[in-house]
Amino acid sequence: MPMRRWQSALALLALCVSGAALAQTPSSGTWPGATTPPPAPSVEAVTSPTRVSSVELELRPRFGGTEATAINHLAGPVEVTLLADGPPPIATPALPARVAVPGDSRLVIAQLQDGAAGTRLRLVAIPGLPGARARNVEYLYPLRDAPVRIAQGFGGGFSHADDENRHAVDFAVPAGTPVLAARDGLVMQVESGATARLDPQAIVDAGDDRVRGNFIRVLHDDGTMALYAHLQQAGVVVAPGARVLRGTIIGFSGNTGLSAAPHLHFVVQANRGMRLESLPFRMAGPNGPLRFGQVQAGAEPARP
Repeated sequence: MPMRRWQSALALLALCVSGAALAQTPSSGTWPGATTPPPAPSVEAVTSPTRVSSVELELRPRFGGTEATAINHLAGPVEVTLLADGPPPIATPALPARVAVPGDSRLVIAQLQDGAAGTRLRLVAIPGLPGARARNVEYLYPLRDAPVRIAQGFGGGFSHADDENRHAVDFAVPAGTPVLAARDGLVMQVESGATARLDPQAIVDAGDDRVRGNFIRVLHDDGTMALYAHLQQAGVVVAPGARVLRGTIIGFSGNTGLSAAPHLHFVVQANRGMRLESLPFRMAGPNGPLRFGQVQAGAEPARP
């Protein structure tokens, strides 16, 4: 997983014409956006994202102005903020406007008055709700019939130094190992189209979901979310909206995305108000509780 925090990105569009700004899947912070080809040439098009969009910013003429609506295609909630580059237009509520959008739903963010032609907006979104309060639960070791080999643990200096991954764990495991749900939850988001690992020298936007390869995001009943990343090609066997039980096979490990070797990247995250933060967690291993500590890449597994 990348060390640096994901960069904020723009979903740009002129307010005087209806259209939709498509945002990349919000798996880890803000993401690039782009306008769909508009019927009018005055709307500026931006480079399209490389993943199928899961959140849209829709603009429609209404009541002598423009209505801005967030459309969430994920199975779980997202928090979005609508901002203007430069002087903000007159809007109700005033920009920046921040709302939570439930899964598989749409919600009006703001009504913008006429006279805002040429204004550019950016839609920033984070998965989950900001009020999540993590329960003290014990997670299940998320691999079946595989010895515990921790390549990188809490605070690992290779790629676990940022807020979103500080309490992540990389389990070194052969590709094709069954991945288990570590806790009951709702499948909020999946990506299964990656076919190979990325070249570490390639220029990849940190907001691009390709860095995780194939992955599954599971929403827990306390609002926290578990991310299972770098799954193999066709290695996702659950669909968004499905409820999974602890111990259920949800996929198969792999080496897709920005991955140096076959492994499973596992992290529990929560939305802390328009930002993702990884959370420490307890986990039961095959022979008792696991302790992760600050295990660096290539280190021997931590002992209970």
